[in-house]
Amino acid sequence: MRAMVLEQPGTPLRLRDWPEPTPGPGEVLVEVGACAVCRTDLHVVDGELPEPRLPLIPGHQVVGRVRRLGPGVGGLSEGQRVGVPWLGWTCGECRFCRSGRENLCDRARFTGYTRQGGFAEFIVADARYCFPLAEGLDDVSAAPLLCAGLIGYRCLVKAGEAERLGLYGFGAAAHLVAQVARHRGRRVFAFVRPGDEEARRFALELGAEWAGPSDALPPEPLDAAIIFAPVGALVPLALKALDKGGRLVCGGIHMSDIPGFPYADLWQERTITSVANLTRQDGVEFLALAPRIPVRTTTTSFPLEAANEALERLRSGRLQGAAVLAIRPGSAD
Repeated sequence: MRAMVLEQPGTPLRLRDWPEPTPGPGEVLVEVGACAVCRTDLHVVDGELPEPRLPLIPGHQVVGRVRRLGPGVGGLSEGQRVGVPWLGWTCGECRFCRSGRENLCDRARFTGYTRQGGFAEFIVADARYCFPLAEGLDDVSAAPLLCAGLIGYRCLVKAGEAERLGLYGFGAAAHLVAQVARHRGRRVFAFVRPGDEEARRFALELGAEWAGPSDALPPEPLDAAIIFAPVGALVPLALKALDKGGRLVCGGIHMSDIPGFPYADLWQERTITSVANLTRQDGVEFLALAPRIPVRTTTTSFPLEAANEALERLRSGRLQGAAVLAIRPGSAD
């Protein structure tokens, strides 16, 4: 099969012929239709996440069809359409797994990081971590739901019942979360890179009642804010935008260092929390909710061999919505 492979962090991906994988016990072979490109892929490729499996096929927002079942697989069938997310395996035995917090599993493995990922024509996945997908959305449109959607949804849950919600970094995750928040009657305030008029207009089109630069204060205090951009300097800015009792959610797996800030900005029961990974329950809830809203993804498609271009567009902020690798012909139909 063809695959885009990371041989050393900090170097471009390389298009290689790669042995088609064979599913083991409890696993399935999935023919990849599309795989969305995530900022976490950038962190892996740029060497900001430690000890990736090398050589590595990145990618963890996979939509495809089951082509072969490994021994002992039940609940899935050949030809079935599935999504493969970031969380690829958990032990089921540690105190986090046993308490319903499998996203914090001590021995968790992750698609496109410690398991081979979806920037390829085929992927082997743990059947327990494959989400059955309806046939409504085409593969390219569905792929961002598998991480941008799922992690964004978990961030929204962490934000609580906030009426006034701020979103910092209006990219793949925020453009999906904004739709869910508006569906639930929340008021959305979007924060974009200073001078990025295109992103500001995009946020307003998706229902934000205000959109402005990330270093500005919103027209009124926020009940909660979510930071999707991996920029630690946004934390003090977002704290200043929160009302008393407000909650700040950091949604990224990696963030630059957070600069110091006065205790007064945290006082009056403001809180800061992070989101780590996802659970299968997040997937079940969000993938049932998304078609009812319905959540619409905004995507830019690239062929598999243009994965480096997609990563660079994401790195430089020259994307609206999500970048997606269209791998199987017809995946965007």
